[in-house]
Amino acid sequence: MPPEVSEWSVLTAEPGDVDYIETKLGDKTALWVQPKAAAKDRVMLYLHGGGYVGGSIWTHRKMVGHLAKAIGCYALLATYDFVFQSKFPRQIEQAVTAFEWLAEQGIAPKHTIAAGDSAGAGLIVAAAMKLRDAGRPLPAAILSISGWLDFSASGLSYEANREKDAFFQKAAVDMLASQVLAGTDPRNPLASPIFADLSGLPPIYLQVGGDETLLDDSRVLADRAKAAGVEVRLDVFPGMLHSFQMMAGRAPEADDAIARLAQWIRPRLGLTGTAATRGESREVA
Repeated sequence: MPPEVSEWSVLTAEPGDVDYIETKLGDKTALWVQPKAAAKDRVMLYLHGGGYVGGSIWTHRKMVGHLAKAIGCYALLATYDFVFQSKFPRQIEQAVTAFEWLAEQGIAPKHTIAAGDSAGAGLIVAAAMKLRDAGRPLPAAILSISGWLDFSASGLSYEANREKDAFFQKAAVDMLASQVLAGTDPRNPLASPIFADLSGLPPIYLQVGGDETLLDDSRVLADRAKAAGVEVRLDVFPGMLHSFQMMAGRAPEADDAIARLAQWIRPRLGLTGTAATRGESREVA
C-alpha cells in the first residue's frame, strides 16, 4: 500500500463484515468490495478522487465499504492513471474500460450504478457520456460526491467559500487542471461535464459540502442536467467540506450522507428496504 493510505484512511472507521479482494482490470489493480450480506449481482463501480495526483483503491476502500454495505450491493473500486502517467482523455478511456469489464463479468448495466468522488465523479459522468454517445447500455444511476465537474473553475463558490475551504483554492485547482489537460480547453465537455449535453443520462444524485469551493460544480451540473430532462437530486450539507463522507463511521454527518445515498439508490437497483435520513435536501427533478 502507498504511504498515503495511513494518512487518508484514518479518517474512516472500518465498516466490518466486508471482504476486500484484489482483481486485475486492464493494466490496473482493482478491488472488489464485498459486504457479507450483499446482493452479488448488484454492483457499484466506484472511482476514487485525489486530483489525479493522489488517492487509490486503498485510501477509499473503507468509505466505499460503508456505502456498499448500506446499499446492500458489491462494489468494484477501480483506479486510473495519475497525471504523471498520462494526460486527458486517457483516464476517461480507463473508466469506460471498467464499465465494459463489469459487463464481461456478467453484471447487467441495469444492475450497475456508477459512483465517484471529486475527480472520480467527473470521470464517472464523462464515461457515462461516452457510453451514451456510443449507443451502449448505461448504468442505472450515477452518484457524485463533491464532484470536480468544471476544470475551468468558473463557479462563484470559489470566491464565496474562499475563506472556508483552505485546501481547494482556485489557483491550486487551475494548476491541477492544467497538468491533467496538457493544453486541452478546460471547457471541453468531457473534462467539464457542466458544459456538456447531459440529455439521455441516467438519474444523478449529487452530494456536496456547503463550505467547499467546488460547491457550484454540483449546483450547476444539477441545474443543467434537469434542463436536459435528467432526473436529478442535489443535497448540499451545510458546514461540510470536500468529500466529508470519508469520515464514515466517525462523524454523524458522513453517516447521514451515506444513508441518503443508500436510500436513493436501493430501489434503482431493485433492492428492497430504506435507510433513514435527516437534514435538508433539494429534489431537482
